[in-house]
Amino acid sequence: MRFLSIISVISVTMLFAYCTNAQKNTNMDNSHSDNPHYSRTDTAHLHVPDAEWKKILPGEMYDVAREKATERSFTGKYWNTDEKGTYYCAVCGNPLFKSTAKFASSCGWPSFYETLKPNSVRYEHDNSYGMQRTEVLCGRCDSHLGHIFDDGPAPTGKRFCMNSIVLEFEPDKK
Repeated sequence: MRFLSIISVISVTMLFAYCTNAQKNTNMDNSHSDNPHYSRTDTAHLHVPDAEWKKILPGEMYDVAREKATERSFTGKYWNTDEKGTYYCAVCGNPLFKSTAKFASSCGWPSFYETLKPNSVRYEHDNSYGMQRTEVLCGRCDSHLGHIFDDGPAPTGKRFCMNSIVLEFEPDKK
């Protein structure tokens, strides 16, 4: 009988430890646990080969960030979001935009009229698909974020048309 009591106590203790650990894991942001390059504080420019990004990033995110794909309009999680907070690069954690610069452009992708800091992004000419556009890349990891157009609102007149899948949103603390 004493043996069964000891087994019961051990079982309950193990179950409690498992549940406590499982609860901790659900409260943690594990989406970057396999990405050693992700940081919201490191500002060093990353030089990571695409082969390594391919091992780290989920398939659709890799396609947009590294292969310059575009998510379908009106399908991304942030195209119609109006909550206050900050948008980061989902690939490396670089701060990109404040929600106060986000506007409803009705193009189907999240749109902003300015970046958080001048070096948050960088630009490249994009002549793909027979169009002349300006590509927007993350200033830290060089991931494709979207394109910039000259049809945005004041004060900049710019529209940063971004793919939701390469953005990560953190709401302001209330």
